Amino acid sequence: MSKAVVFLNMGAPRNLDEVELFLKNMFNDKNIITVKSNLLRAFIAKSIVFFRKKEAKENYKKVGGKSPLVKHTKEFNKVASNLFELPVTTIMRYTPPFAKDELKKLKESGFTELIVIPLYPQYSTTTTKSSLEDLEFWLKKLEYQPKLKVIESFYKEDFFLDAVVKKIKETLVHHDSKDFDLIFSAHSLPKKIVQAGDPYQKQIEENVELLKKRDLEFKAIHLAYQSKLGPVEWLEPSLEDKLKEIDNKNVIIYPLSFILDNSETEFELSLEYKEVADKLGLENYLVVPCINSDEDFIKGFTKLI
Repeated sequence: MSKAVVFLNMGAPRNLDEVELFLKNMFNDKNIITVKSNLLRAFIAKSIVFFRKKEAKENYKKVGGKSPLVKHTKEFNKVASNLFELPVTTIMRYTPPFAKDELKKLKESGFTELIVIPLYPQYSTTTTKSSLEDLEFWLKKLEYQPKLKVIESFYKEDFFLDAVVKKIKETLVHHDSKDFDLIFSAHSLPKKIVQAGDPYQKQIEENVELLKKRDLEFKAIHLAYQSKLGPVEWLEPSLEDKLKEIDNKNVIIYPLSFILDNSETEFELSLEYKEVADKLGLENYLVVPCINSDEDFIKGFTKLI
């Protein structure tokens, strides 16, 4: 039986020309804009893209004209391929490489078993479910029927928790952690999606509690949410409100819902929220890099696959 490992991720612009494509595909996703009418969703998506594309392009220019996710995905796949001794590919949801193209290659190469790992630690309908539905749609469309093993989440796994702690400690190597407040920052979701049964918030909260039991010594440990968009109610507290609330001039942020650095870590957390921290008079505002291509972390998947 011929096996391959397939990682799933949201995708990100590889250049400024792909910014509009990324936004268009994301906001046309029924798991993101959850209205029942396809026509209304298309109208909403078109409106959001029209108003956001210029600002989004400017933001991507500040991090090199493309998403950092592009570089980190290539490095991750290379390390994973060496460690697993299996072919590894990543399928993106909103930008190339798309499921239809990668699955066609896998079918033509004769792979009869796919180990599928959505690269989202916690399960959400907006990420994991969306990526898996896209995969299943194209498998059916291509009449490709490999044996599938799907790892839907891994936020409880020791190899993930260990990697988070390792990254935090590496970032604090020249500081005393007891002088800092630690904020786990997770991508926010509209409350209506959670109220409809999405387990993401519950898993994020459980993830934080598991990490509190690890070897982490801080003045306090908090959870906050970032990346709110639009007028609807989102999960709270927002990261900005949490920064204002904390009575400590030393803060360190860990992006809990991401494995690979992207625009939301290298632009939003490292640049935008740094400006907020400076205005609040913080003496130390540190952002922990994502796990990225950490070998110990990637090795951890071997027991699951």
